[in-house]
Amino acid sequence: MLTTDTFIHLWVHLGWPLTRLLLFLAVGLLVALVIESLNWTKKLAVIARPLTRFGHLSPLTGASFSMCFFSGIAANTMLAEGYDTKKLSRRELILANLFNSLPNNFLHLPTTFFIAVPIIKGAAFVYLGLTVGAALLRTLVITLLARLLLPAVKTEEIAQANAPRDQRQSFRSALKNGMQRFRRRIRKIISYTAPIYTLFYFLNEAGFFTATQRFMTEHLSWLSWLSPQAISIITFQVAAEFTAGLAAAGALLATGSMSSREIVLALLVGNILSSPIRALRHQYPYYAGIFKPGLAAQLIIFSQSFRAISIVFVTFLYYYITL
Repeated sequence: MLTTDTFIHLWVHLGWPLTRLLLFLAVGLLVALVIESLNWTKKLAVIARPLTRFGHLSPLTGASFSMCFFSGIAANTMLAEGYDTKKLSRRELILANLFNSLPNNFLHLPTTFFIAVPIIKGAAFVYLGLTVGAALLRTLVITLLARLLLPAVKTEEIAQANAPRDQRQSFRSALKNGMQRFRRRIRKIISYTAPIYTLFYFLNEAGFFTATQRFMTEHLSWLSWLSPQAISIITFQVAAEFTAGLAAAGALLATGSMSSREIVLALLVGNILSSPIRALRHQYPYYAGIFKPGLAAQLIIFSQSFRAISIVFVTFLYYYITL
């Protein structure tokens, strides 16, 4: 029998976060469907047109790229809708999701910036510059891969895509059309997201993710090239959250125990090690609602793999340049 305290705990830690997530998903879905109904995708795609043209990517991918600067959920919903309606192939869907790495990074940049700068001061600019550089590198590499893997868009198809439509839907008509499709899609999203989110909540309560993070922090002997103080920052970053790692870094920097260079290297390594677990815990439940669960897992694996490779690259680059 549920006590009042148990009910309150479940609501605060499961009910309300899940409700908030579903609300954000619903808003993102509705925005994406209305934008598509209004045929605004080509207007949004203008920002990314040089890259999408070079990479043989569709205007829908370009529109998702632009939308991702404001809402990652809406951007992914646009991709999912395009894939379901056969406007995107599976290959382009995967590449498009990876292509959105740069705007997704900028989406969270202001929050990270205003937390990091007061704590680690000048080192924050170097760290954030390197992570943004890694995101830019990922986007450029994905554009090149897309050019190699996707067929070139034919001239007549480009002309047809850029041609003005004879009939434009009014906003009311587009909203009505979007709402009809919204009702069908939101049921599917809830049917996947709610049970998966709940499962992950109970796995977290059972200590699954804590045990995984503890295992990772206990097997860091291969990081002997870093100082013990740096290992402590990485441990906090993996075992807790990014802010905990920042707090530890700020304290060590203030006492002169570590240089800015060592702080930046520790945060980069902590970023590489902590991101996969956080992506599984926080991203997968809503990804599985937008995409099919199997496809959602595939997208996260590709995304985290490319992310790790790019940050490893800039970490080694920074390490050797600053020797």
